[in-house]
Amino acid sequence: MTRSEFDDIRAFLADDTAEAGDVLAVARTLVDDLEHSHLREAILRTHYLRLLTAARATMAAELLGAPDPLAFVRHELSTRGQLPEDGETAERILSDARAAAELLASLENPPQRRPRELRLRRCVSTGRRLPH
Repeated sequence: MTRSEFDDIRAFLADDTAEAGDVLAVARTLVDDLEHSHLREAILRTHYLRLLTAARATMAAELLGAPDPLAFVRHELSTRGQLPEDGETAERILSDARAAAELLASLENPPQRRPRELRLRRCVSTGRRLPH
């Protein structure tokens, strides 16, 4: 659900004139959306675990001097249809990876803000005279 949909639901529930049947329908929709979100999260966690396992197996195979250490990652990516097909695709993937790494680095290490220095004002002339 989008943020505006949540805002609409909050406004609907805050309305004292809402009928009980309408509120029940909204509750059923929210429960369905919650179940769908949990299922999607479980699928994403499974994909992440498979990729993490393939990456760790690749590093272990390289450490042990296996003839094709990338076989684990290659298999996992090909299962999902994510292997680069040509040079242009590979360049785009590397560019995306660099941009993502820079974005993550900036999110994890925000730039330090310098404390604002007080600006001192100076009088330009010390010889002022007041009219008599």
